[in-house]
Amino acid sequence: MNLLMCPVCRQSLNLVENAWRCDNGHHYDVAKQGYVNLHVVQHKHSKTPGDTAESVLARREFLQAGFYQPLQQAVVELLQQLKPKTILDIGCGEGYYTSAMQRHTEYCIGVDIAKTAVQRAAKLNSDVTWVVGTGATLPVRNHSIDVCSSLFSPIPQNEIVRVLSDQGYLIVVTPAPKHLFALREALFEQVNLHEPQKFIEQLESQFELKQQRIVETTMQLDQLALSNLIAMTPYAYKANPERRKALEQQQQFTVSAAFQIYLFQKNKQPSN
Repeated sequence: MNLLMCPVCRQSLNLVENAWRCDNGHHYDVAKQGYVNLHVVQHKHSKTPGDTAESVLARREFLQAGFYQPLQQAVVELLQQLKPKTILDIGCGEGYYTSAMQRHTEYCIGVDIAKTAVQRAAKLNSDVTWVVGTGATLPVRNHSIDVCSSLFSPIPQNEIVRVLSDQGYLIVVTPAPKHLFALREALFEQVNLHEPQKFIEQLESQFELKQQRIVETTMQLDQLALSNLIAMTPYAYKANPERRKALEQQQQFTVSAAFQIYLFQKNKQPSN
């Protein structure tokens, strides 16, 4: 199943002899790790966009320890309801959630702007089509995807509408109001509640909200897990350095994670 799109001319890509090629002669080699880089230089705003290698490694270690497994399971339960043939995970990172999704579909694409993350993901699961790419121009053909997912990632709304099939679905996962509240209290002078409902307002012109739920889990973190959690979030560079140092010296820390999950369906397009 060839669902990828050339980011230069927007023609379909076909896999030929270990390279993705379009009819206009553009070609993109499959790297030895098994991914393809479709983030062309004219779409780049920095030399190494996306998460740092340190952040990617910290997230991989934290997630592999199972702390966010309840969220992974909740996403899988949604897919078991929807039974999609094609899935696009936007902002797939190192592939923890994407690999779980892949087991519940015929064809799964994971795309992320961070090459270091996609390299790790490709080592994890060779049954996913892993792509370095940007949400600003999703390298995927029009109306080819049954379910798009964005877990703690940006939501390129118009591009999602373009790649989704008619009445396709969008899964959004974002922090619930009190997600990691105790951690944020320890790192910042002032802590505001997250506002997940902003995504309902953002998407309402093109999507209908079908389901919503909050998944919560309480985590007992040792020193290493706590350091990894901090390092994989924006708190790593936003937090007060003295507060972060003091927190990371704690041997044990208890914190609750709260995930807001939304399931949207693309509005039916008016016939011409």
